[in-house]
Amino acid sequence: MDEPTIAAPVHVPRPDGPWHTVHRNLKETGSAVVYTTWGEWLPAVLTTPSLRRLLGHDWTRYRRTTDATVRYRFAAARLLIKYAAAAALRTPPVSLDLAYRLGGRPYLRGFDQIELSLTHTGELIVVALSRIGRIGVDAEPVGRPLRLDLLQSQMCTPAEAAELDSFPAGEQSAQALRLWTLKEAYTKALGQGMRLGFTEFGFGLRTGRLRAPDGSAGSRGEWGFATHRALGRYLISVACHDAGLDPAGDTSVRTMLDAGFLSAMTRQSADPEPPGD
Repeated sequence: MDEPTIAAPVHVPRPDGPWHTVHRNLKETGSAVVYTTWGEWLPAVLTTPSLRRLLGHDWTRYRRTTDATVRYRFAAARLLIKYAAAAALRTPPVSLDLAYRLGGRPYLRGFDQIELSLTHTGELIVVALSRIGRIGVDAEPVGRPLRLDLLQSQMCTPAEAAELDSFPAGEQSAQALRLWTLKEAYTKALGQGMRLGFTEFGFGLRTGRLRAPDGSAGSRGEWGFATHRALGRYLISVACHDAGLDPAGDTSVRTMLDAGFLSAMTRQSADPEPPGD
């Protein structure tokens, strides 16, 4: 089985795009990754007349968050999710209903084939979408300081520790950070987060492939992984699983959405704007 292809993350500095690349990536590869900074989307948060409808059930949390930075970042992240999903599904973002599973993982209510993953660090916000299976994303600042001795004992399998030691001393911190983001992305895709011990699985740093603790192959090609730099100062890693779902590439909302839920959402989107506080 060929590993899933993961397209390079797309920088979306504002709500008007570029979204055509996101739709194309989801259609052609089965997944898409977008990123921005909350500052770039702050004007939209402050000036969008339909912000309350766009946030939906998150409106109350947004209004009750007292720290301005946390509040605006929260809103920007939810807008990014909805606009990215809307671009992929060719539907208005206000028509999408964002909800959360146990543990806080976001999903689109009524859709059975779109998986979402969200991460943020510093000013960066990243959203990953997949129509072929589970997906997870993680990001870290490139210059994040690391204690290699602690990482090797708490995060690395014996095979990973040996491979890290084989890199020149000046490259080991960068490789360890890449390894950390890959492991975070993979456990997020599984829905486990930090509950899955990082020494229970590994990666080949030179191959980027999943490995068992002893260094043997950890998958048959159903998992794909990628790491990219963003804005010159962040590292983004993505884990995507191909569950063998329909590869036709039709990502329109009428194909991906349950028919009954589509009808209910169509009626809701025609309702007038709810009154503001």
